[in-house]
Amino acid sequence: MASDTEVVVVEGGLPSKYVWQMELVTGIITLGLGIVLSLKPSQSLNVVCVFIGILLIIGGIFHFIRALDHDEQHRAWIAIAGLLEVVIGVVMIRHLSLTKSVIGLLIGIVWIVQGVVALLSGIMGGTKGTRSWSIGFGIISLVAGIVVVSVPENSVNALAVLLGIWFIVMGLFELAAGFVLRSELKKASS
Repeated sequence: MASDTEVVVVEGGLPSKYVWQMELVTGIITLGLGIVLSLKPSQSLNVVCVFIGILLIIGGIFHFIRALDHDEQHRAWIAIAGLLEVVIGVVMIRHLSLTKSVIGLLIGIVWIVQGVVALLSGIMGGTKGTRSWSIGFGIISLVAGIVVVSVPENSVNALAVLLGIWFIVMGLFELAAGFVLRSELKKASS
């Protein structure tokens, strides 16, 4: 048992008094993001798209700086990559609906490919129980992918709301875990 002056160190080396506080802060941030994302999905996605665009522009600038190095072997290719990053970043910031649509298209295409692969693996082999799960997952993924590809911008907004709800649930669990951890640490120190 630890005395009042002794600091309990949790696995990983952090003092225990900070671990539960970090859990609470994480829970509050996650809960806040979930609420904002659920209530204002379109505006939240706009902010995310702008941040991605800014990151691309900054990455492009760094590529240009690297291209100025005379020791760099592939200066021309690095400069071209930098130019593309800057152009794509500016387009992403300038045309937010296009950016959200592209994100939706990418999600939809991934789900379609994932669905086809799962369907084929379910049809071509495995045990009976495994086959039915693969076929069921493949159908759901394929249908979801087709829906998202059909209306990508609206689908991304719907996915943002679902993600926001997930963040709210996870934030509440993290808050509860922080309070439970605090209570357990108080019991351990007394």
